Amino acid sequence: MAINAGASALGLVSSMPSGPGVISEDLIAEVSAAIPVGITSVLLTSQQNPASIIEQHQKCRTNAIQLCDRLSVITPRELQDAMPGTDIMQVIHVTGQNSIEEAVSIAPFVNAILLDSGNKSLPIKVLGGTGKIHDWKISREIRDRVEVSVYLAGGLTPENVAEAIREVSPFGVDVCNGVRTNGLLDKRKLQKFLEQVNSAT
Repeated sequence: MAINAGASALGLVSSMPSGPGVISEDLIAEVSAAIPVGITSVLLTSQQNPASIIEQHQKCRTNAIQLCDRLSVITPRELQDAMPGTDIMQVIHVTGQNSIEEAVSIAPFVNAILLDSGNKSLPIKVLGGTGKIHDWKISREIRDRVEVSVYLAGGLTPENVAEAIREVSPFGVDVCNGVRTNGLLDKRKLQKFLEQVNSAT
């Protein structure tokens, strides 16, 4: 449905401590193999150990990996060496000014950054899928200070995505809850969301 509506990438959510949309690694591999050429398949992982992520990717075979938590090592260079040609995107949970330096420090070692709402410091980590927006002014400052592509997520809906794009000017946007009804993807909301994205770019 998302691809037919005009989405350029499809995020496939593996095991997470919280949040919607989780599917099995077997299903991720099946869906990834069926995605048309030209559409990016993205594995969303909460793993922090590079070896575990490499093993997961070997099973799922997506074009890109979204690191929803910080790695147990300083940089993801081990991932880059083990998975040439696979884009690595680091999620930064925008919680305050400290998120700016976090993004600046990791940017040289990844292909892209995704700015999301969440809090990995809670007893049960919230790594995304909150349906809540964060401070877009901080997101804009991050976008202006890093040299890699910046994607915006976090509480985006058909009603606010155009404003978010105008304020942050991201390379792309990512949506989950904002195009769902009762937990299921809503075709009408998805089409309206993409119409608003196109009108703002």
